[in-house]
Amino acid sequence: MGGLTVSTAETERSGTRVIIAEDSVLLRSGMARLLEDAGVEVVASVGDADALIGAVDAHPDVDLCLVDIRMPPTYSEEGIQAAVRIRRTHPEVAVLLLSQHVVSRYAADLLGAGAFKVGYLLKDRVADIEEFTDVLRRVADGGAAIDPEVVTQLLSGNRDRSLERLTPRESEVLEVMAEGVNNAGIADRLTITERAVEKHIRSIFLKLDLGRDDHDHRRVLAVLRYLRGSARD
Repeated sequence: MGGLTVSTAETERSGTRVIIAEDSVLLRSGMARLLEDAGVEVVASVGDADALIGAVDAHPDVDLCLVDIRMPPTYSEEGIQAAVRIRRTHPEVAVLLLSQHVVSRYAADLLGAGAFKVGYLLKDRVADIEEFTDVLRRVADGGAAIDPEVVTQLLSGNRDRSLERLTPRESEVLEVMAEGVNNAGIADRLTITERAVEKHIRSIFLKLDLGRDDHDHRRVLAVLRYLRGSARD
């Protein structure tokens, strides 16, 4: 899937329960069939944001909602608004957004509520069902996944001047970090040692003035820094 890395330990969990929210009947039924064939339980399949909210209320133990960003009636922001609402009212439910095109501010809106149990992928990623379901389960298990194309646009259009302090290698580390990849995965992707990755991350924290909070919190803040910097796109 062009760079999304998923650990095998996280993807072996079975029994993931999903709600699909997609206005296209054909795509909705197709995704349901693909997911069910892959061992994912589809507990509800709906065509608009109101029905999605109702389905989550009816199935509060669902693991993840697979949500199209643009849904009726206006096909603008109904999906993202429903996703943000679900993350606020049902924080235990993960949300994986699907979009036809990259719109960077949607990633910032969703991750601004907390960079865990969230994801944002382009719809063409569904074609690789094995990797798609791996990502789905990873997000359901508490991770985050951002499509590499989204990350690329966020970095190229970022307005946060503090990012200009980063070296090219540090920018690469931050880009891969934003995809939810751990240090070992970053090292493998960039063909460097884990010790080098740790050094670059410490430098990123320092240059972005992220203080002395715990490592995981600063890691999230580093990603959110440039996501929010692109929120006006």
